[in-house]
Amino acid sequence: MGEKILLLDPDKNFTKTLKYSFEQDSFQIDVLPDCENIIDLIEKKHYDILVTELQLLKSSGLSICQSVRSFSNIPIIFISMVNDDIKKILAFEYGADDYLVKPFNILELKARIKAILRRTSNLNYDRNNETIEISDIKIYTIGRKITKAGQEITLTGKEFDLMYVLASNPGKIFTREELLEKVWGYAYYGDLRTVDVHIRRIREKIEENPKDSQYILTKWGVGYYFKEKGVSSISP
Repeated sequence: MGEKILLLDPDKNFTKTLKYSFEQDSFQIDVLPDCENIIDLIEKKHYDILVTELQLLKSSGLSICQSVRSFSNIPIIFISMVNDDIKKILAFEYGADDYLVKPFNILELKARIKAILRRTSNLNYDRNNETIEISDIKIYTIGRKITKAGQEITLTGKEFDLMYVLASNPGKIFTREELLEKVWGYAYYGDLRTVDVHIRRIREKIEENPKDSQYILTKWGVGYYFKEKGVSSISP
């Protein structure tokens, strides 16, 4: 493999075990108890994934996540003793890709990391060379960019992936489980609320009235779908 992981956690015994286990699978893993210069480090080292404890020595995992999301779409997994729904929702709000509660089996963390890396590898939009146009919204696979009425809309990597999957299949209803598989890369590990949080965030960015969505619609008791009318696929 050789993928590069940055692990932030102050528990030395825990990180020592984790580092040894991941190196057996040929991952490259750097371990730090905290990281106040997270932006410089990620830009310099080009990590493939960030795994961070929620409660660090000097900083908060949430603040780390917020800083990273200001410049990068690198996948982020939270690991924490805190098994609190509010904290989990906040983590996803800040742009996290997953949240795992300690203690956990290292094999489960590995499975989640591998699933996320497969997802980021499989969703290679550059090969499609496609633009999807819906009313005044355009989705550009080249550059992974979305505009509305000519103004660029800032989406996280997961938000873009989710938007693309739905918009490229107008009228098709996806269950939350299917969206977890397509966008996050796993079918069983993820919390279904992850999908709901990301859908709400997208609606807040693209809709005039997020409570009366005109683009991403809900099929109650089933899942989500993109509106059918006015959707076309064109070459850039």
